[in-house]
Amino acid sequence: MTVRALIIDDSALIRKLLSDILSEDPHIKVIGTAVNGKEGLEKIEGLRPDVVLLDNFMPIVDGLKALSRIMKNYPTPVVMISVLGKRAEEITLKALEYGAVDVIQKPEGILSQKMPEMAEEICRKIREAAKTNLENLEFMKYHKMENLEINEKSGEKEKRKSQQKKASARHVLAIGASTGGPRALEKLINSLPVDFPAAVLVVQHMPAGFTASLSKRLNSTSALRVKEAKEGDLVKEGIVLVAPGNYHMEIVQKRIKGFEKEVVHLSCGPKELGSRPSVNVLFRSVASIYGHRVISLILTGMNCDGADGSEDVKKKGGKVIAEARSSCVIYGMPGEIVKRKLADFVLPLDKMAEEIIKIVS
Repeated sequence: MTVRALIIDDSALIRKLLSDILSEDPHIKVIGTAVNGKEGLEKIEGLRPDVVLLDNFMPIVDGLKALSRIMKNYPTPVVMISVLGKRAEEITLKALEYGAVDVIQKPEGILSQKMPEMAEEICRKIREAAKTNLENLEFMKYHKMENLEINEKSGEKEKRKSQQKKASARHVLAIGASTGGPRALEKLINSLPVDFPAAVLVVQHMPAGFTASLSKRLNSTSALRVKEAKEGDLVKEGIVLVAPGNYHMEIVQKRIKGFEKEVVHLSCGPKELGSRPSVNVLFRSVASIYGHRVISLILTGMNCDGADGSEDVKKKGGKVIAEARSSCVIYGMPGEIVKRKLADFVLPLDKMAEEIIKIVS
């Protein structure tokens, strides 16, 4: 299958760079480019691409407005093209909530030493996006209303979070997600109560920088405290630690004030299955320390990251949960868990929190 891609970006250089990168992949064909959202919508109507690459900042019709019209009129998998920076990252996360499949970091130039690695990742994400289950991409049309409610109650929520006593983890919920993951993570973590008796550790495949914005977004909507993990962070109940982009996250034991504590260790080791952070790296580390007290959860995503780590969790007596095909944007990662017969439970997204709470209670 050849993936037919349309690039929408106001920068001639970026359009040329992305066209050159995608043209090197025999499974991808660039069928057109557009300089803004208005022209892009016209070309989508005429060309009907398999995947759209969409810039977040553009004149005339910007990325979010274009995305809204694409999902309403011409439902198509959309991969956002974004620079780093707080404003760009916030817009990109909003786009992921509105129905975009994934995000790629805007390439910086032909002479960049990271270009070959970046090119490989861009092509992989475009191929993956073409396999998206569009029925499970939800356009959150009541987003503004939800934000008003969140803002009004944020002070009260933060107070509850700070008052909740955080203990060392009796259980660990380790989560792996990729394509479609931000939407799934928000739904799942928002369903966990403020007194949830387990630590939560998350690996979401995203470029460096975007995981900080994702963590802030999750923290603003969740009863639990959510933060991007830093070296030496303690693993505690009721706290969600998100692996930073471009770093593997492992849990290690460290002696602090005479007591053995479980803490975060971050590293820039080799990518595993093309990913850093890697779900396998996290799962293996928690399996070796927590054993039967681990619940490993594989959400939507392409490829098979997390399957090898889930085997380690099973060997140590932990539980493995896979997201059901019915709620997945991409069934690859959960599908591999099911294929290997590792799953103790195969559940749709809206049934997971209830089962997890039963296990840890």
